[in-house]
Amino acid sequence: MSADESIDVSTPASVSTPGAVPPTQKRRWVRTLALVILLVLAAGGGAYWWTRPNTALPAGLASGNGRIEADEIDIDTKFAGRVAKLFVDEGDLVKAGQILAQMDTRDLQAQLKQAQAMIAQAEQTLKSNQAALIQQKSQVTFAQQEIARTQALVGQGYATRETLDQRRQILVSAIAGQRAAEDVIAQSQAAIDAATHAAELLQVNIADNSLTAPRDGRIEYRVANEGEVLAVGGKVFTMLDTGYVYMDIYLSTLDAGRVKLGSEARIVLDAYPTHPFPAKVVFVAAQAQFTPKTVETKDERDVLMFRVRARIDEAEVLAHAEAVRSGLPGVTVVQTVPGTAWPASLQLAAPK
Repeated sequence: MSADESIDVSTPASVSTPGAVPPTQKRRWVRTLALVILLVLAAGGGAYWWTRPNTALPAGLASGNGRIEADEIDIDTKFAGRVAKLFVDEGDLVKAGQILAQMDTRDLQAQLKQAQAMIAQAEQTLKSNQAALIQQKSQVTFAQQEIARTQALVGQGYATRETLDQRRQILVSAIAGQRAAEDVIAQSQAAIDAATHAAELLQVNIADNSLTAPRDGRIEYRVANEGEVLAVGGKVFTMLDTGYVYMDIYLSTLDAGRVKLGSEARIVLDAYPTHPFPAKVVFVAAQAQFTPKTVETKDERDVLMFRVRARIDEAEVLAHAEAVRSGLPGVTVVQTVPGTAWPASLQLAAPK
């Protein structure tokens, strides 16, 4: 081989360098990455659009975000005692008057039997005293008859004045005995009344040891267990009043100033975006305040706002008790101008 000839050591075009990514595959990865970024941005934008206050509402409507809340009711003991039985647990829906727990009432039951025995004894004593009164009344009647006969005999000369005076003294004694018997009967009746009231009080106390739900609601917390001894006022359950479910939102000065008590509202929960719940405004704060940290943006937290409470219609809550739970986030839209038409997304479904 001559010196002018050179050896070609370049890599052929058809041969790939080990570890290099082919251009076609690289372009495919770029397109996939771009698609993922677009999906993430779309999801984030959709979440922001849903959680942010709706600025696209028609004039006459204002909105704010918040969470569903319900009044808490503590189920406490009236007396110190032992928890005998629990009939419900956390998460259970309960009805007004339903027995939730039973306290140990064996001591009260024994006292009630004692009071009932005292009533029976007092009633028997009353019967004896009533019989004695009848006897005293007969003695009074007989003494009166004796006086009448003696007076006739005195007029005819067959009896003396002394005998008539004796008959009159007997009548006075009989009347006094009758009055004493009447007093004893009154005392016997008072004893019966006292024993009856004591029994009634024990019956009330026994009934109060059956802890019942004052309203329809849901058990939120179970604080005590069966067998525990609680002090007076010991808490057994905490329940949520499903008849008073509301959402607090914060509106600007302009919007809050136009909202009236009783204004129509719609509550849309994140979990049920297609089902607006009818509500009414039941509270508007008299003074401006900072919004809570649940409002997402710092700019909104830095502005003084007015708290507005919208309460969901009770019948609607009861109809959807399983769905409407405390803590669910959502948006409340209120009418700042009465009669403002609701957008199609906030229209209530016609009753079936």
